[in-house]
Amino acid sequence: MNGRTKIIHIDGVVGKIEMSIDLPDELKNNPDFSVRGLALVAHPHPLMGGTMDNKVAQTVARTFNQLGYVSIRPNFRGVGTSAGVHDDGIGEMEDLLHVANWMRNPVGWGQVEADLHQAWIQTVNTLPLVVAGFSFGSFVGTHLVQRLADLGRPAERLVMVGSAAGKWVLAPVPPDTILIHGELDETIPLIDVLDWARPQELTVQVVPGADHFFHRRLHCIRNIISSAWLGMPNHRNP
Repeated sequence: MNGRTKIIHIDGVVGKIEMSIDLPDELKNNPDFSVRGLALVAHPHPLMGGTMDNKVAQTVARTFNQLGYVSIRPNFRGVGTSAGVHDDGIGEMEDLLHVANWMRNPVGWGQVEADLHQAWIQTVNTLPLVVAGFSFGSFVGTHLVQRLADLGRPAERLVMVGSAAGKWVLAPVPPDTILIHGELDETIPLIDVLDWARPQELTVQVVPGADHFFHRRLHCIRNIISSAWLGMPNHRNP
């Protein structure tokens, strides 16, 4: 993905979890770069070809890199070299919770040997965590965010691209959730997303002309997320 991308494996709930770590470009030349936060990005449905290398997932991860975040894209169980088999979102949520806990633990980052000298690792447990998901990943993401809140460790924000509304039962989401959907989404119709968002009074940001996979519209995802972060407090400079 970029010169700061690394593939690692960690011990998970049912075995190894394969993950792609995407680091801000600034860390290449400045190990003391002040990382803004962490972003956990969940990919689309494993049984429909979804992997951590999905272009939408990569776009979201790269966008957060540009905002100063360290991004992680795990492969769900049974995908790539991740252990296990598809579990309809239940086991996948447990895996994401496990990854989120790993991300917030300085000891875990010891696996990323080349980055042991980087200052941000020592304070990684203080960094805010963003949860983002595309399609099926957005469904799992809603339940992860709810679990984190119940545990008293809430996510900084939730980003849902191609929301899975109407296909799976989503958990209630925070009012500042970013919902991005394609006008011409043939997999998850826009009307289903609007029907789900309406009673929660959530804003849906519609990308005109975009299909489910945002072909030729990936830049719109980047622009929407980046714009949402403009004016937000920078946690690197409290």
